Amino acid sequence: MRRPALVLVCLLALLALPRAAAAANHMLVGFQDDPSFRWRDDRHEQLDEAAAAHADILRTTVYWSRVAPTRPASPSSPFDPAYRFDDLDEMIREAGLRDMDVMLTIWGTPGWANGGRGQNYAPTRMSDLQAFARALASRYSGRYAGYPLVRYFTVWNESNLGQFLSPQYDSSGRPVGARIYAQLYRAAYAGIKAGNSRALVGVGETSARGRDHVLGVSGTQETESPGKFAQLLAQQRPALKFDAWSHHPYPTTLRSLPTERVRWPNVSVALLPQFEQSLAQWFHRRTIPIWVTEYGYQTRPEEPRGVSYAQQASYLRTVLTTLRRLPYVSMFVWFVLRDDPTAAWKSGLIERDGAHKPAYAAFAALARVLDGRNVDAAVKGGTRNPRVQLETTSLLAKDGAGANVSVTYGVKRGSSSVATGAAAIPLAADGTVSFTLRGVTVAKGGTYVATVSLEDINGNVLRRTVTLTGT
Repeated sequence: MRRPALVLVCLLALLALPRAAAAANHMLVGFQDDPSFRWRDDRHEQLDEAAAAHADILRTTVYWSRVAPTRPASPSSPFDPAYRFDDLDEMIREAGLRDMDVMLTIWGTPGWANGGRGQNYAPTRMSDLQAFARALASRYSGRYAGYPLVRYFTVWNESNLGQFLSPQYDSSGRPVGARIYAQLYRAAYAGIKAGNSRALVGVGETSARGRDHVLGVSGTQETESPGKFAQLLAQQRPALKFDAWSHHPYPTTLRSLPTERVRWPNVSVALLPQFEQSLAQWFHRRTIPIWVTEYGYQTRPEEPRGVSYAQQASYLRTVLTTLRRLPYVSMFVWFVLRDDPTAAWKSGLIERDGAHKPAYAAFAALARVLDGRNVDAAVKGGTRNPRVQLETTSLLAKDGAGANVSVTYGVKRGSSSVATGAAAIPLAADGTVSFTLRGVTVAKGGTYVATVSLEDINGNVLRRTVTLTGT
């Protein structure tokens, strides 16, 4: 399993665990807020607010139906004239300049691809989705000057709900949603990897709950619980390839506590440990990274049934503190940054008039500590001169691949200085810089903290930390 964000590679005996298996000292933390980040007139100011809150990732939905309102002549080409990527281009570029990564969630079938049945129905030909996914990942692969790099993708939204993927059951009441989703996912995964083989792809994007049977009530959507949906998905053949499971562990009511326990196979925050164990068993893996790609609490008076401002801040602290204890949770996305007059959901950390709710400061304080751009790695005792690879999203956005980056570092074990060093490193096409911590020999049981400064020719500076633990 590849590490979802930062990777440490040792020159000699290598034991760099993926984020899901390492201590959860760091995780990617950010927001989803498409209106604020892509469509509002003050979208740049809202991106500044996200960066000021120490967000390091932004999730956004790629509406296939909007990007490709008509069938493209060359659907695998990232620059086919039928595609409408302008707002996405701008948002990804502006996020990168602020040192924030982006996750793209593909959803919404165009009418031309499924006979006009609706966005929540699969395409008639999965090859259409595969071609679109390839064009999308290729456009943001870092290979084209002026087009930013995207490292993270997921496929469909809340795929266990009929609202987003239908049908969930056939005419006899047998579950079919997982089978349909497996077809969707395989096509999109193949396209994404063809467009950018280094992209990390999350599966599932499951909602927190479902009924696991056809209710038979007019106007009520068909749903499958996330646990049952995942179990059925694991049974599909050929086996699905993925880098993480994406989930939305909302509580059952607008005022339920983040620690609420629900009836399995529904999955709240409290049941994530059981979900992780079950996912590993069903998919026959030692561990599976979990990305929490949507979560939030609505506030009153904006939503009369919501929580108070103080409760929102308290619950945000509770959920992030809880997730931090789970080593396999490597990402957390809050939905949304700001309450928007055009949106029904009122879980913003900023009021409509721009005033910060108390939860904004709570988020910023925790996000600063959790900063997922830093790295933790377990290294085999006795390793000398470990080699480090760090992501530098904003330097890639500002300078482009090949630009020289000045790297300086100091390494401590406890309060004792172990080594210092400096180097000039060219920026790789994927936005990473790789260098050796010379003079460091990692002892078994020892913990080493490297403080790293990265500076480009224009004086733009990034600071990262690397924590190595000898095993």
